[in-house]
Amino acid sequence: MQNLKYSYIARQPILNSEQKTVGYELLFRDGPNNTFPDIDPELATNRLLSEHFLATHYSTIGDKLGFVNFPYQSLVNLVPTLFPKDNLVIEILESCEPTVELLAAIKRMSKAGYTIALDDFVPRKEWLPFLPYTSIIKIDIRQYSLAKAETLIERLKDHNIVFLAEKVETYEEFELAKQVGFTQFQGYFFSRPQLIRRKQIKPSFLAVVQLCKEISNPNIDYDELERLISLDVTLSYKLLTFVNASYLIRAEIKSFKQALVYLGEDRLRKFISLVAITSTQDDKPDTLYNLSIQRARFCELLLNDMNTDLDDGLGFLTGMFSLLDSLFDQPLEELVQKMPIDNLVKSALVTKQGTLGNILTLVKAYEAADWATVINYRDKLELNDEMLAKYYDEAIKWTEDLLAIET
Repeated sequence: MQNLKYSYIARQPILNSEQKTVGYELLFRDGPNNTFPDIDPELATNRLLSEHFLATHYSTIGDKLGFVNFPYQSLVNLVPTLFPKDNLVIEILESCEPTVELLAAIKRMSKAGYTIALDDFVPRKEWLPFLPYTSIIKIDIRQYSLAKAETLIERLKDHNIVFLAEKVETYEEFELAKQVGFTQFQGYFFSRPQLIRRKQIKPSFLAVVQLCKEISNPNIDYDELERLISLDVTLSYKLLTFVNASYLIRAEIKSFKQALVYLGEDRLRKFISLVAITSTQDDKPDTLYNLSIQRARFCELLLNDMNTDLDDGLGFLTGMFSLLDSLFDQPLEELVQKMPIDNLVKSALVTKQGTLGNILTLVKAYEAADWATVINYRDKLELNDEMLAKYYDEAIKWTEDLLAIET
């Protein structure tokens, strides 16, 4: 039980047909196959678990659904009922035996208002009695073909069940899955560039990149920031709106420099980070912007805690620009060459080498719940479990707070 406090928990977004985030699957390193750890139900009421998991990890899903796989024994022992039912989705793995005891537990939790999902579903007659209590069926399209899925979706159309496609890795698969009847999607297709589209980079975005470079310096040059912001009318308007809306401001702001100084370094960096990502493209999933900023903050926090001469801001830029290929639908190597950023950041993005490259690899592995790679790079960078779990949570919260700001 002791190690659960600093256990790794990652979240992976679940999107709807419009590519809006509707929930997250929570993946646990300490449980078999990333399930909720298989612990004694009496221990599950322990304050450590309830306070840490509920107050920290569970709150990171915000108002979205949290999908959690529970092992067989936890389901039979009704462990999921220890958690709020409003945004919890209880997942049942296909490897669970569809016993009478399991059916009784699922029936009871469903009647109590909990949402039930069948995970990695493959049709078997033993699961038929569970369908009246099932709201979501998750199908791994790597294991079960879209043609078979279409037949299954048609056969169960009267059951009022949402079908969720797992392991969707490309936009083409996303479109095909939509066509056969899936309405929710999980997988990293949204973070893959659609290279056939190749959008142009607007000059205004390069100005924002220059701003990011400036705020990553230990000593911010406010005169240079004022010059850069004054070149972009939209950015100027957003800055003044953002500052004047702040509850900290008592007098109306008259100049850009006054606005910058009023904000202070921390809020200034938050503002420019948000503008940088959201000024790229308008037609990308919200979770892509979210992940860019979350990744930036996670990289920055890890670098800050390491014994290195590198400035924290370089970690921030590395994480932030690691998804530019997906935002612009161009190869990252080409994009990086056009950007006025430090060569160490460019190298980390393109070759994944050096301290920054190692941090980025660790962070991406954490997001994907690739725990073996996480542990490998944790040791290589001389980090520890407590630090990783803490900074992952902090990065998520920092991002949620930032995206709640209207700019």
